[in-house]
Amino acid sequence: MIRHNRNRTSISRREFILLSGHGIAALSLAALASCAPSSANLPTATVSSSVPTSTAVASTPKSLPSTATPQPTETSAPKTTAPTANADDLDFKIGQMLLLGFRGLTLNDDNPIVADIRERHIGGVVLFDYDAALASYQRNIQSPQQLKALNASLQKLASAPLFISIDQEGGIISRLKEKYGFPPTASEQFLGGQNNVNATRAAAETEGKVLAELGINLNLAPVVDLNVNPNNPIIGKFERSFSADPKSVTAHALAEIEGYHSQKILCTLKHFPGHGSSTSDSHLGFVDVTNTWSQAELEPYQKIIGAGMADAVMTAHIFNAKLDAKYPATLSKPIITGILREQLHYDGVIISDDMQMGAIRQYYGFEQAIELTLNAGVDLIAIANNLVYEPDAAARAIAIIKQLIEAGKISRERIDESYRRIKKLKARLA
Repeated sequence: MIRHNRNRTSISRREFILLSGHGIAALSLAALASCAPSSANLPTATVSSSVPTSTAVASTPKSLPSTATPQPTETSAPKTTAPTANADDLDFKIGQMLLLGFRGLTLNDDNPIVADIRERHIGGVVLFDYDAALASYQRNIQSPQQLKALNASLQKLASAPLFISIDQEGGIISRLKEKYGFPPTASEQFLGGQNNVNATRAAAETEGKVLAELGINLNLAPVVDLNVNPNNPIIGKFERSFSADPKSVTAHALAEIEGYHSQKILCTLKHFPGHGSSTSDSHLGFVDVTNTWSQAELEPYQKIIGAGMADAVMTAHIFNAKLDAKYPATLSKPIITGILREQLHYDGVIISDDMQMGAIRQYYGFEQAIELTLNAGVDLIAIANNLVYEPDAAARAIAIIKQLIEAGKISRERIDESYRRIKKLKARLA
């Protein structure tokens, strides 16, 4: 494993190549949860600088379950294409609100993702090179030619443009690694340390050409977390932040977005309202930033949204009692609606972080997590099927959302709001 000297502002060519090829098994987007705390009324949204006298305390995280589900054998493309869909249909709108991970280097009709796209009309997919549940690099990415063909097969199944997304942040967090035949990339920390926004834009433009050629249209980047804690086990440790300075983060993020936009690639700001100060990893369990987070972490979001450059925003599964004394951000109406929508005036697509991550799955049931995140204001629910694999995750999620609507726990208006935002963003893919 590479040892990183954080006092340096440059890296050697050998380090550059090694960084881009390094795999991180822990990072994925995923599905939804099991037993957890009971739901209650959400408090009024506030942004306070004071620390409350008490905070919610979670139980000791349970170990991540694994699955022995075998890799499907896939040798040929599906024989059928997308059926005609009614965009006003409730089932269609609900399906569009799901971003799903799947297994397979190629597709055949037996792959669950085929029915999820063709019949359930899911809004998008997320690609990985590593399958965490199987501890295998046989996931979705093998070579540029293979991936381009896979993405074309996926898009052909869809009755509406499909978000084909990936975590291609650069450096360590790159799904398109050199060992698969892709060019090396620089981390956001490296680019921020160079302090050259033109170079950052050029790097994103170059990478955007790669994504566009492959048929990928949504990058789950840039990270706009502040590098408040360089020893952060999931942000600072993996060189995912441009800087601890919000002005520098904003400038480089805007440059990166401009570079990707030049190639018609949509971007995602993450992880709202700020994961950079954490001392633990939300993939693994409960993360409390109450005493480390500051309002400066909102500045990049405020500036980028104000500049009209925020295509999508991804939530963090962090708990912050300064903002919500009960729920983590992804499930929090005070944070998602109160701060991001109302205070920062953002009306674009909000994507949840992986709902199978430990911070959600260990404490909230599948139905409860869906209800909370939708009522919080999230538009696109990410179910990565990577930390754990659930081939029926989309079908279950759709059934649960319909049940919640029938029970009056989620309104049709809430679904319509999200569908409007998703449809507006997808219009830019044409």
